[in-house]
Amino acid sequence: MKRLPQKGRIDRTGRCHIQYLVFIIGNITLSQPLLLAPMAGITDLPYRLLHRSFGCELAFLEMVSSQSLVHESKRTRRMLSSVAEDRPLGAQLLGNEEDAVLKALENILPYGFDMVDFNAACPVPKITKKGKGASLLKDPKKVRSLLEVLVKNSDVPVTVKIRAGWDKDSINARDVALHAEDAGISALTIHGRTKEQGYGGRVDYAAIKNVKEAVSIPVIASGDALSPQLIKKMFCETGCDAVAIARGSLGNPWIFRDTISFLETGLIPERPAPDQRADTMRRHLDLICTFYGDKRGAILFRKLFSWYVKGLHEIRSVKEDAFRAQTREQMNFLIENIRDFAYRHPEGSYEAFVLSC
Repeated sequence: MKRLPQKGRIDRTGRCHIQYLVFIIGNITLSQPLLLAPMAGITDLPYRLLHRSFGCELAFLEMVSSQSLVHESKRTRRMLSSVAEDRPLGAQLLGNEEDAVLKALENILPYGFDMVDFNAACPVPKITKKGKGASLLKDPKKVRSLLEVLVKNSDVPVTVKIRAGWDKDSINARDVALHAEDAGISALTIHGRTKEQGYGGRVDYAAIKNVKEAVSIPVIASGDALSPQLIKKMFCETGCDAVAIARGSLGNPWIFRDTISFLETGLIPERPAPDQRADTMRRHLDLICTFYGDKRGAILFRKLFSWYVKGLHEIRSVKEDAFRAQTREQMNFLIENIRDFAYRHPEGSYEAFVLSC
């Protein structure tokens, strides 16, 4: 595949310029270099549909293990649910055995997803103890062999997600990336932290940049994509082709719209007023209750409620009530209450607001 030009370019004055916004993975062309990353327990169908309404083009399912796909449990089938407007859509697989990964691929291809991603980045101990996720970073050749199985048997683009390394003494993302590229993948995502860091500490922009400079496939950067300013910094510091947004989208579906505006014009739209935030919350709640049913939907929305109202002043009592809400009607009532609240931070302090969340 032809090497893509770098997006971020720093001129002599130290200013960063974004050269273009189109992003290509295999046969998929996006008008923006942003995607919604897979998040366990978060990126279900309602979550994806809501974020697409604010400009997200490419999204991923929650990470799904090879074993659960083989057994095809009811929960797994629900995780795989999609609709026509939920495209393009990627599925992320987790596993460490070729036979299981192949069987999982065979089970998932009939669903018609647009790409398959392989997870070699998850730092959760219950995953790495089984030799899966970020544990695979210790064996780049095994990563390559697993990806070769996927590439050989998939009729859609195959990608992989990795981390900077296992710990600070084993930063080997460049080596892993080269083995992955040799397997024939269409793109690579790298989270700029080690497994030992988890989601704490600083993102290693240099590790991402080293991977970008080493491979000819598109590189998607991940880590601290919490605001338009930090996303632009990621482009400029690493030269990456796209950025994966995860935690930055929690309670903030506007991040896609706002980031594109910032990259194109240098301007960020005003934060949604509390009443606009309430309207979005109600729409999200409706999507969840339609998908899961009113009772389960209301309970699942509790954590989402908490994320949505971060940054509002004196909201604690309402948050506490939301964590006790049992019905859709109760949750709707609490959502209506937030229309009367104000932001804690001065207008215009977008990054301070997001980072406080």
